[in-house]
Amino acid sequence: MSLPTPQTPTVKVIAAQMRGEIEAMPEWLRRPVGKASELSQVQKIIKQRQIHTICEEGRCPNRGECYAQKTATFLLMGPTCTRACAFCQVDKGHSPMPLDPEEPQKVAESVQLLGLRYAVLTSVARDDLPDGGAGWFARTITQIRLLNPDTEVEVLTPDFWGGIGRNSEAENFGLDELQRDRIRTVVEAKPACYNHNIETVRRLQGPVRRGAKYDRSIDVLRIVKQYDPTIPTKSGLMLGHGETEAEIVEAMTDLRDAKCDRLTLGQYMRPSLDHLPVRKYWTPSEFDRFGSIAREMGFERVRSGPLVRSSYHAGESD
Repeated sequence: MSLPTPQTPTVKVIAAQMRGEIEAMPEWLRRPVGKASELSQVQKIIKQRQIHTICEEGRCPNRGECYAQKTATFLLMGPTCTRACAFCQVDKGHSPMPLDPEEPQKVAESVQLLGLRYAVLTSVARDDLPDGGAGWFARTITQIRLLNPDTEVEVLTPDFWGGIGRNSEAENFGLDELQRDRIRTVVEAKPACYNHNIETVRRLQGPVRRGAKYDRSIDVLRIVKQYDPTIPTKSGLMLGHGETEAEIVEAMTDLRDAKCDRLTLGQYMRPSLDHLPVRKYWTPSEFDRFGSIAREMGFERVRSGPLVRSSYHAGESD
């Protein structure tokens, strides 16, 4: 049996379905990508160095704006994730690429060439690595500072739960010492902000974040504060998976209980028909209301809006 081609009805039907979803998207989610010159400059530099940004891999709607403001988010350790979250556009697989030993230096050089004032480092989950990639974050921060002493570096890490050598019996006991050590490795590199997203409310963690746990993620932020209370912590949710207002407020309360300082709230937008469907498009006024509630709760920096993503205006103070 031959594979579908662009001329077959199967492909046409799938394309029509996706086009229909895009056309049904509210007007407030439509925005220009940005100036071609600003996009091409970044794309050229990262392509030449064979590195990755989540801005490009995730097709972030804000990438043109962020590039123009001299911020970018680098995706460390390759473009293939060992987990299979049902909302994320990043490629999934059990056998990611070997680490490029020159990647920390390449990222540092890219930060220098782009003149970035604020760089964000994130990564795929690398449960295949002995430390889950914690040391790679620290190494990259060090390299960036060597070439760019005035650039601030924020991290957006996975939960560091998987990986070779961890205790499988620790599942029932929250964060074990192996995971604590990994978090401490990143904290000791002194990032300007430590971000770990809970992504959605407690009830929806299973279908949305396969392989992750709500309390485990909350505890990541709690442990960062225990190791270094001076480092701001941050988390975010993608709304639109079927959560209620009460559940959103509950999640924000849980984050504040863990002394989380900063919050991002954005609208989930379905990358393809293989991903979870959007259950609700929250309006800009609803995002404004949630932002006001978050500030009343004590979050010191809040970004709440349909197009907000984890690193949106990350380097700016309110």
